[in-house]
Amino acid sequence: MAEQQPRVHLAAHFPGVNHHTVWSDPRSGSHIAFSSFSTLAQTAERGLFDFFFLAEGLRLRERNGRIHDLDVVGRPDTLPVLAALAAVTEHLGLVGTINATFNEPYELARQFATLDLLSDGRAGWNVVTSSDAFTGQNFRRGGYLAKEDRYLRAADTVAAARQLWDSWDDDAVVADHDQLLRPGAVRPVARDSEQFTITGTFDTPRPPQGHPVIFQAGDSADGRDFGARTADAIFARWWDTAERRRESYADFKQRAASFGRHPDHLKIFPGVGFALGDTEAEAHEEDYRIRRGQVTPQTALALLGQVWNADLSELDPDGPLPSFDPDRSGPAVVQGQSRRLDENDLADRYRALARSKNLSIRELMIEVAASRSFIGTPRQVAGQLAASVRNREADGFILVPHLTPGGLEEFVDRVVPELQDLGVYPAEYEPGTLRDRLGLPPAGQQPAADPASHRAAS
Repeated sequence: MAEQQPRVHLAAHFPGVNHHTVWSDPRSGSHIAFSSFSTLAQTAERGLFDFFFLAEGLRLRERNGRIHDLDVVGRPDTLPVLAALAAVTEHLGLVGTINATFNEPYELARQFATLDLLSDGRAGWNVVTSSDAFTGQNFRRGGYLAKEDRYLRAADTVAAARQLWDSWDDDAVVADHDQLLRPGAVRPVARDSEQFTITGTFDTPRPPQGHPVIFQAGDSADGRDFGARTADAIFARWWDTAERRRESYADFKQRAASFGRHPDHLKIFPGVGFALGDTEAEAHEEDYRIRRGQVTPQTALALLGQVWNADLSELDPDGPLPSFDPDRSGPAVVQGQSRRLDENDLADRYRALARSKNLSIRELMIEVAASRSFIGTPRQVAGQLAASVRNREADGFILVPHLTPGGLEEFVDRVVPELQDLGVYPAEYEPGTLRDRLGLPPAGQQPAADPASHRAAS
């Protein structure tokens, strides 16, 4: 009997403002109109995707003190968008990125419980943090949080939210015309921790999932520990080699086990792109067309300037890399966007690659900053996705299309049937919540997000 192949999970990322979108393509639409959100979400649901993933930004990014031109459209607030999508989808999970640094646990617990109730158990929260004063200037606590404390607060925030969700019994509401509360089914909440003092009663019924699915996206050592201890799923980086992807996947799973969790209860979802063609050669041509559209001359200089931590706008994008060394000690030239952990090594790697292939600045950035993760015919891409899950590089994938809102249509129409033919993808949605669909245990069976234990581990 042939060995059963592991299931491939898929999700759709609504990218918002970024350099991944090919803005010059006439099919590129609004990133703030509800029709764009609903079209992408409904396409994902037609493709039987597990969830829709929405990013968030709390301030318009700046480069050298000027608003970054890819940010000028702004970002609508995450939770109202997801609540509206709950009304136009039936099965698709709805995952929102919300910052744990500048929000309070009661508000977050109430908002995500409400989204879970409105969607019949489809809500997820991607917990992110921020320690920079630039973002904090939009809040009354601007710049107050030391970088080393950001995950302490995040752990405390999630733990407090779970305490609030758990303060209602599952059957607290008597389902009759009066919607009465069963006596003793709602308990007061008392929390006196390092970050929060909460004494009160939570006013929102327990979510259908118990706890909405918790995601995490940080890749530092502290971020990985926080995710491995606290999250149900990781929005992970897709590394450039299979070996590095397997190492990263194993690292998350081993960290989860070290915190007393079953490794299968932490799902790894890298963000990936794709390029399709009727032949492999056509797919690579499409890949290059997409990448060239993503990295305009101005974008190439901006991306390289982030690595060099300098304003490179006066350089020729079709010319060589800067002759001077990066400024590794000065303040970040980009404000409002996290810096990559390996930026100090990138400049040397970029110089070596440019020399070996005789690349200009734009050619280099097209190669390193916009490469597609999966390239080929629909059958080839389906096989690549299945092999990556089988080889323990990922549990599923968050697809980041290069066009909004129609960038997933070709994938859904051509790749999903191939995945189904390979026996690694469902033919229809099964009943259940997002937590059920991802194969996660019932809420409360994972270790608590204990901020004290996070401090000890750090």
